[in-house]
Amino acid sequence: MIFTVLVCCITALLVFLSVLFKPDIKIGKFKFGTYWIVSLIGAIVLLISGSLPLNEFFSGLTADTSVNPLKILVLFFSMTALSVFLDVLGFFRYLANIVLSKAQGSQRLLFTLMYITVSVLTVFTSNDIIILTFTPFICFFSKKAKISPMPYLIAEFVAANTWSMALIIGNPTNIYLASSSGVDFISYLKVMLFPTIMAGLTSFAVLYFIFRKHLSKPIEISTQNEKLRDKKLVILGLIHLGLCTFFLTVSSYINLPMWIISAGFALSLFICVCLVYLKRRKKPNVLYRTVVRLPFELVPFVLSMFTIVLSLDYVGATNLIASFLNSVSSVFSFGFLSVATANIINNIPMSVLFSSVLNNVSFAGNEYLKAVYSTVAGSNIGAYLTPVGALAGIMWSSILKLYGIKLSFKDFIKNGVIIAVPTLLAALIGIEIIL
Repeated sequence: MIFTVLVCCITALLVFLSVLFKPDIKIGKFKFGTYWIVSLIGAIVLLISGSLPLNEFFSGLTADTSVNPLKILVLFFSMTALSVFLDVLGFFRYLANIVLSKAQGSQRLLFTLMYITVSVLTVFTSNDIIILTFTPFICFFSKKAKISPMPYLIAEFVAANTWSMALIIGNPTNIYLASSSGVDFISYLKVMLFPTIMAGLTSFAVLYFIFRKHLSKPIEISTQNEKLRDKKLVILGLIHLGLCTFFLTVSSYINLPMWIISAGFALSLFICVCLVYLKRRKKPNVLYRTVVRLPFELVPFVLSMFTIVLSLDYVGATNLIASFLNSVSSVFSFGFLSVATANIINNIPMSVLFSSVLNNVSFAGNEYLKAVYSTVAGSNIGAYLTPVGALAGIMWSSILKLYGIKLSFKDFIKNGVIIAVPTLLAALIGIEIIL
């Protein structure tokens, strides 16, 4: 056990340091994230050393359960593909431009509209997609309007990582934790909608208080001329995304796994788009641009961290963690501990680890569900404590660097703590009320 735990701890530390000091490396024309390379090396060491037997690894990878990482990756990537397709066609920027044009020169109104827009879109897509879409837009818009981008960037990041709790598809961590605990789409929504609203209102209030002086200054609204690149394809994409969300909602009633539903709609969209372009006698370049923007680095990262957690489970380390957590209050202990763990090893491996821990705790009924949903809340809200907390934070920080916007690690943490603590408390209190 000692060797396995040591390798896992070293891997976690190196992942943290890689995100902090060297998030990516460039080889020729290609850029690679260092966080998944480090985690992959750690997983390989565990497999080669025999800390996790190969038969145990393949059993976990091919298990016919909802926690199967391959099924979860299919669900996440197919939903991401539906969202990215609409983004490539300019739908999200077009919608943002309409909303921002209503700001009437008031930064307070602009700030509120930005927060609402990001929140609503995040609920029906995912936090990662919204951050990739809106961050460059905010950078361009702020520069043109000659205003500080920081209130809007932080509000966007917080909104995306708060309202992503509302639906099970809002974050891959939601999918993993809910699936491993046998929670379906509707059951998840019934519990998490109220805590998400509480957390969302709290985060907005704190953000507004922090940036009230910035927002008191008037501006001249000068929105960018965003147009839909192909209205027919946008409608086609919206129909697929809408129907997919609907069928995910009723998946437990029609006894059809969510990963099959999402994969089916993603495949249907790609086929329909190919037929449209075939009729137009053009190459379906929009599909190529969609595929290349998918976060493929997530695959080795998730599988590597799944391997690391399997090894900890195999040697009994997760049982020890579960034994410790059995003696404390489930809501606040799991909520705050999940946030702390996410900011050490990132929220995706944290979710993989905690799904195993949850399978070993002695809680039952509502106490068990409180632990599950508190961990879900921690996996989302923990993202804005440090850049290491989530992949969304890593991507967001990288985009800011590209646009020459400086946000130090110290400032990230300072804002993160001020916003995260009351927001997490609001979410956990909401979970306590519902359950």
